[in-house]
Amino acid sequence: MHIKGNPQVAEIPLTMIRPHLQGIPDVALPAPYRIRSFRPGDEHLWAAIEWRAGEFPSQEQAELHFNREFGKHLDEMQLRCFILEDGPGTAVGTTTAWYNTLRGEPYGRIHWVAIVPEHQGRGLAKPLLSHVMKRLADFHDRAYLTTQTTSWKAIQMYLQFGFEPWVVEESCREGWAMMEELLQRKLL
Repeated sequence: MHIKGNPQVAEIPLTMIRPHLQGIPDVALPAPYRIRSFRPGDEHLWAAIEWRAGEFPSQEQAELHFNREFGKHLDEMQLRCFILEDGPGTAVGTTTAWYNTLRGEPYGRIHWVAIVPEHQGRGLAKPLLSHVMKRLADFHDRAYLTTQTTSWKAIQMYLQFGFEPWVVEESCREGWAMMEELLQRKLL
């Protein structure tokens, strides 16, 4: 999903919001894949997926990040984090229905969406996003996510799922202008 290092796309952080969690698209997961809830001990799977998807320079750094961000919340992770498995049961993707406060208001958060490279392009991201958004709707009325301009294909998917650009600082305007040009559609 990421085009890291593409010299034509500068990496600018972006935020997107979905003002409500009604009418979430229902997208079927292709066989033989399945989505299951996070279980204690899956920390290493999460780290391996995120590292292989290019989010961290090493699995060890991904594990350290997991422990800092989620280590004290393993009970919540069982409710909010999901592992995507292939037919033999190998973990190939993950995402989390997390939460945060933005400008003093509570929001659900689509967090750490990742699929390992050899399973990308197989129609897995949309069903995974649909699943995690439905879980967010169990806890929250609205949602947000953070991304970057190098993830323009993911941004296109997020737009299809009802997320909208949210300008949080001036550099966002440059990033959204770049996305308008790449996606050839008006965003702001």
